[in-house]
Amino acid sequence: MFTYFARFYEKYALPVYPIALFSFETPQRLQPDEHRVDFPDLAVLAFRFRVVQLNQMQWQDYEKRSNPVVAALMATMHRGPKEVARVKLACLRMLARLSLDPARRELISGFIDSYLRLTMEEEQEFGAELQELSPQEREGVMEIVTSWMERGLKQGRQEGRQESRQEGARTVLLRQLRKRLGDLDAAVEAQIEGLAIERLEQLGEALLDFNSRADLDAWLHSQR
Repeated sequence: MFTYFARFYEKYALPVYPIALFSFETPQRLQPDEHRVDFPDLAVLAFRFRVVQLNQMQWQDYEKRSNPVVAALMATMHRGPKEVARVKLACLRMLARLSLDPARRELISGFIDSYLRLTMEEEQEFGAELQELSPQEREGVMEIVTSWMERGLKQGRQEGRQESRQEGARTVLLRQLRKRLGDLDAAVEAQIEGLAIERLEQLGEALLDFNSRADLDAWLHSQR
């Protein structure tokens, strides 16, 4: 903190107000807010900075705010073991109240979802508490949740296409290898099945120069 302070102070020649934001869940002990350099005969430096330690803050004290930063950081504030679903709903309610452009809302909602993963039981609790909201609030929260689901489906489709492409390349490649080199033993096939799509494509080019099983074995060995 002192190094950052000194560099900014030197670069801009302006007063700098130093703040350290701690977002970790543990440890929960209070973090230091001072850096000192002392000698027996001289106190050279007593540099202090403001500490914002989120795991020492109560999320309930902030749930009525309307601030996008608070909506995100509430996800990392102190909470009880049974409060995860309630905190997530509170974060999304705040986010739904704010007039943010889609990109900012997606960024913050992704942060919230990453820090507040729900178990099956917590998902049920979340759904039950969601039904207690007014229709307008519920619609705002569901719009965010729906965007998560759509994003997840899109990612799943992309991963599915990637897996399908990889499986197709592997099948064709094994067929070509068997035609060129004869039957392959299980260990070699297992090695080929473990290759990423980029390596499969490289093997597809390399096999044109293979004349024996030794060529294939040497190529696989070079990929380890």
